[in-house]
Amino acid sequence: MSRKLGLGLLFLLIFAGNAVAKDFVFTAIPDEDETRLAQRFDKVAAYLAKELGVPVRYIPVKSYAAAVTAFRNNQVQLAWFGGLSGVRARRLVPGSKALAQGQEDRFFTTFFIAHASTGLKPGEAFPEKIAGLTFTFGSKGSTSGRLMPEFHIRKWFSKAPSEVFSRVGFSGNHSRTIALVQSGAYLVGAVNFKVWENEMKAGRIDPDKVRVVWKTPPYPDYHWTIRGDADRAFGAGFSARVKRALLGIKDPALLASFPRKSFVAAKNSDYEPILKVGKSIGLID
Repeated sequence: MSRKLGLGLLFLLIFAGNAVAKDFVFTAIPDEDETRLAQRFDKVAAYLAKELGVPVRYIPVKSYAAAVTAFRNNQVQLAWFGGLSGVRARRLVPGSKALAQGQEDRFFTTFFIAHASTGLKPGEAFPEKIAGLTFTFGSKGSTSGRLMPEFHIRKWFSKAPSEVFSRVGFSGNHSRTIALVQSGAYLVGAVNFKVWENEMKAGRIDPDKVRVVWKTPPYPDYHWTIRGDADRAFGAGFSARVKRALLGIKDPALLASFPRKSFVAAKNSDYEPILKVGKSIGLID
């Protein structure tokens, strides 16, 4: 009996040790250059590991769809999603919650950018003269690079983008969109305003070659979402601890890498407008 009891205690100790050592894994939509994403999120992993007291790993993915799939399959338990990818992920994993968003993400905007050769100038009105030109979105699953710009294109022209432009492309990420329009490979594109500002500060944009010609009205976008079963996997109250850690990011260097001024609380209902727009243009069933 004592031997069985001893083996039982040993098993429990081993099990407990493994539970404690279980990695908490997160990913992020690949909206920028992969190297810069790794630099940013490896820092986030180190911060979360310190705050949560568990091993934390960031794993990169190749596409927005891959980020949603990794979340659905429990390969990651937390993700930095855009508005559309977050809505899609939460619909696939019951009980999942939006935890935090950047202060700026409550009022996000998309920039329509144009090559200088088009002669298009910045203005308050939708740039109707983009019709007939070549146009590139970002990723097919991007809120700022596809969902919202397509919504406004359809709203203005009452046509699908393929009927408005001479050629439509999908660059894959915002940095690539800027590069394609700047080079003239596409004459017009849609880009996340934060990436545009970041690339401008880094000196990667030539204002003599590419310019912003229109800004969309604001909408909710990027946010952190955690799986609905995280508390069962990592212990009661774990999701709340993750939320506190995210809201507690104060390091200016870490915030600047997003770039965000701070993180504020988010909830699923904040993204109802994204769900409605997604349904209206057929990107969400």
